[in-house]
Amino acid sequence: MIISRSDILVVTTEAVPGREIDHALGMVRGSTVRAKHIGSDIVAGLRNLVGGEVKEYASLLAGAREQAYDRMVEQAFEMGAHAIVACRMETSTIQQAASEVLFYGTAVRLK
Repeated sequence: MIISRSDILVVTTEAVPGREIDHALGMVRGSTVRAKHIGSDIVAGLRNLVGGEVKEYASLLAGAREQAYDRMVEQAFEMGAHAIVACRMETSTIQQAASEVLFYGTAVRLK
């Protein structure tokens, strides 16, 4: 079975419904650390005064999630995986102005 990166199934469950796992290839992960831009920080600070969604930070974190996810899928693809099971996402603050986003799971080959 030849697959492309976009064919890799990613699930949060321990198995892929309707498919049987042939063998586990190992843990895969993707992460990125993003820092706030001074201009965005000023605008976000002003937005805090009036309330509502802080779109500058939401956009920053959405991009970070996408990049970390893509890096995890790329690692699984390079290992020859068909799927990633037990996928999880974590975030942490590195310092006041920077956050890490991490995706991880188990790369598997399916029968």
